[in-house]
Amino acid sequence: MQARTRWARVLFPALILLILTAAFLFSRVWPLTQYVKRGLDIAGGVRLVLQGEPTANAPITRQAMEDAARVIERRVNTLGVSEPNIQLEGQDRIVVELADVHDVERAREMVGKTAVLRFVGPDGQEVLTGNDVERAQAVQDPASGKFVVALSLKGEGPKKFEEATRKYLGQPIAIYLDDEMISNPVVQSVITGGQAQIIGDFTAQEAADLASLINGGALPVKLNIIENRSISPTLGQAAFQKSLQAGAVGVALVMLFMVAVYRLPGFLADLALIVYLFLTAGALIAIDAVLTLPGIAGIVLSLGMSVDANIVIFERIKDELRKGTGLRSAIDAGFHRAFAAVADANLTTIAAGLILQYFGTGPIKGFGLTLWLGTAISFFTAVTLSRWLLVLAVNTGWFSKRSLFGIREEVQA
Repeated sequence: MQARTRWARVLFPALILLILTAAFLFSRVWPLTQYVKRGLDIAGGVRLVLQGEPTANAPITRQAMEDAARVIERRVNTLGVSEPNIQLEGQDRIVVELADVHDVERAREMVGKTAVLRFVGPDGQEVLTGNDVERAQAVQDPASGKFVVALSLKGEGPKKFEEATRKYLGQPIAIYLDDEMISNPVVQSVITGGQAQIIGDFTAQEAADLASLINGGALPVKLNIIENRSISPTLGQAAFQKSLQAGAVGVALVMLFMVAVYRLPGFLADLALIVYLFLTAGALIAIDAVLTLPGIAGIVLSLGMSVDANIVIFERIKDELRKGTGLRSAIDAGFHRAFAAVADANLTTIAAGLILQYFGTGPIKGFGLTLWLGTAISFFTAVTLSRWLLVLAVNTGWFSKRSLFGIREEVQA
């Protein structure tokens, strides 16, 4: 017995057992769906509508509203929300939808604050502004154990702060955020090096939020929250469960079809399909993607692409076998002949998904992401993994043309 045959007879059943065991464990013990972030339509969240209010120094313009939307997006990122939906509505409104965020008050504070930071001396003279701050970071003072916000200054900031602390030595410098005094420390010494601190009775979360507001920058216009509400996930959860159930039934029917029509190769394609589902879920978790109902549709569509690829490949192999080609040669020729058609269909779908993700908004981005990502993974499993499993099965010497594809050995073209 050749070494390749002995190796295949050990590895082939071991791989089948491993994939089936992993599928059972992950479906019963460690369901991957609980680790994937869910979108607004599934998990619920917060919806805020902000309206710009013109002032003497900041009129409402399209550019100002676009700048404000970018500042809001930077702030939202600190809340740990992936793919927030932030859209301009009309000339003076911004709609903000945050998935899986249920602390409405915190969302209001982070999104709606103007966040104009000012350091003001005891004589009312402005010392520093938020424009002088390069970076803010929440840290814990080792001496007092309290949380403070450490500031790194930029540009003329270090020089201005040094001059101010020299001028107001022994006097307080008040720190204001949106005209509200948040700290009023007394200058103990001249501070050089471009470092400052905001000291107050902050919790760790409050210090982190304040640092995030400063890092995000001040809003270029004043925004008033005219609507804020929590969005219930009840309807979305029901739709999510039904979508998963429909998907499970669909996958089961497809797997049964593949086994019924293509026998062992169909079963091996089903194993590759299981691996595809694992890889897709793992990739979504790794990139911190948000799963929406349209996103599930993208996964199902890419699953269909995988099955379609296997059918094209298997039919090409059967054509080769009917010509009298040997089993191993027929597999090689079938995959080679089908590759161009399969690659063309998959690359076209991947391109469409990338375009939808790049130019789309909200749920459309999620659909585009899962479509191109799932199609890319399914292309790998259909062309590479299925072929490897099939070649491994042939190398065992246990199977013939008839047992694999139902082709009689004596049939010639």
